[in-house]
Amino acid sequence: MPASPTPSDQLLHLLPEAVVQTDAAWTITYLNPAWHTLTGHPVDAALSHSLLDFVYPDDTAALRAGMPVFRLRRADGDYRWMRLQLSPTTDAEERVISRQGVLIELTEIGEQVLMDDRQRFLRLLERIDGVVWEAELGVGNTFLSPQVERLFGYAVEEWRADPGFWRAHVHPDDLPDALVIDEAAYHATQSYAYEMSYRLIAKSGKVVWVRDLCRVDVEPGRPNRMIGLMIDVTRQKHTELELLQSHHRYALATRGSNDGIWDWNLQTDELHVSERFNEIVGLDQGDTLHPHGWNYLQQLIDPDDRERVQAAYRRHLSGQRPNFSVDFRARHGAGRLVWLNWRGVAQFDDGSPVRMAGSLSDLAERGSSYDALTNLPGRPLFRDRLEHAIAVHQDAAAKRGDAPADTDSTRFAVLLLDLDGFKAVNDTLGHHVGDLLLQQVARRLETCVRAIDLVARMSGDEFNVLLESVDPADATDRARQIAAALAAPYPIGAHEVSCPASIGVVVSQAGFATTDDYLRAADAAMYRAKSQRLGVCVYSEGGEATESGSDPRAS
Repeated sequence: MPASPTPSDQLLHLLPEAVVQTDAAWTITYLNPAWHTLTGHPVDAALSHSLLDFVYPDDTAALRAGMPVFRLRRADGDYRWMRLQLSPTTDAEERVISRQGVLIELTEIGEQVLMDDRQRFLRLLERIDGVVWEAELGVGNTFLSPQVERLFGYAVEEWRADPGFWRAHVHPDDLPDALVIDEAAYHATQSYAYEMSYRLIAKSGKVVWVRDLCRVDVEPGRPNRMIGLMIDVTRQKHTELELLQSHHRYALATRGSNDGIWDWNLQTDELHVSERFNEIVGLDQGDTLHPHGWNYLQQLIDPDDRERVQAAYRRHLSGQRPNFSVDFRARHGAGRLVWLNWRGVAQFDDGSPVRMAGSLSDLAERGSSYDALTNLPGRPLFRDRLEHAIAVHQDAAAKRGDAPADTDSTRFAVLLLDLDGFKAVNDTLGHHVGDLLLQQVARRLETCVRAIDLVARMSGDEFNVLLESVDPADATDRARQIAAALAAPYPIGAHEVSCPASIGVVVSQAGFATTDDYLRAADAAMYRAKSQRLGVCVYSEGGEATESGSDPRAS
């Protein structure tokens, strides 16, 4: 025999208001008879259907996000404005298992007012490039704007169904600090605004940097409520990292090419320059701070070049270029014109440039030893450095005689690398993308070596690295690290380009006496790495290139 209705079931049956219950997936699991009176839909026909099937299509996202006001389709086909404040029921693990509430039709006057307010609110949400959210202790998110799916890939109901969803998707390295801030807000005794920065794991697995602008509202007699706006600041964070890396590059450039260094605060217009900067332009060594940055710079630049120089760094500040590099004529303190190269990268905060830093070079001193596209040393400088390393190593070997060479600090290694598939990038995406790819390869190579090492572009997509004071094992390990770094995809505009490298390695050995000996050996090792997809090959003393490790492209 079927179970007798309980008193609570009988009471719900008699209520004049429509009582609605759904499961976590919005499937209707209970309706009282007032549902048929209000909507015209038979109760039996509506059960086991999704509540969202009865909602106006433009309103489903708002209902899923937690807004209680929406349009519902009656049996006659007309849509009426309704209010349904659904309360969740959770299991022992605080996951939503059902929702229940009372469905009420709005009056004509209230309907128009609420509709206008609601439309304004939805238009505002559409214009906000972030996720608006509201949360309560023990409930989780009581509201979440639909942008959460565009920014992070999660559906609104997927996020809201689990009160612990946010905590479960904050990056593990950032979670402890985030929880301290979160717990303080939940247990605060007075209202206040606060801000959080952390990484969130998107549904795709991508790591997204989030800036969360929050406020906790404390009201007597009710749990603390938090309201916030999550903004994707991944690009700004990557720019900050690029700036830190650029400082390392500029330090290497200063030691290797004796460039001048500058740092420009775009908010205060203060420009700091190094003493070498002043030396290059022939000005007083003591004056390294200039309160009006651009005014100072344009006095140095030849009038015919000022507009071109300003356009170069403005293209970078507007986001059209990842960095800037421009050659111009400047008036030296001695009265003569000199050709200089000015280059740098900007730091952004909330999309606005706040600082730039870079270096200044005398092109007459650099001559033809530098590659204009990548700002790396070229073939002449690399051969000079390699020739010097060979001479120092041979001299040490002659003095040492038969003594062990385990602690020989003059040992070195030559790496020759060639990009795999670079021609296909040029052919399919164009030479402009190819040039940008070469620039990114150059920057990655610089971050993989030490200050005493040298990275050079020899020609096309061929690069050389000279590792000094290194033993064979460390040289091989460094080559593997470089191969892994270059195998990662390159973001170039709207494209994501994969272009790994094949690397040949030759370490200092008695059988070689000239730069050509080493370059030919490195070329032979690189050719085998490329033809057999080995990633890295080391040239052995027996005259053959031997495999070293696995190809990073195979992982």
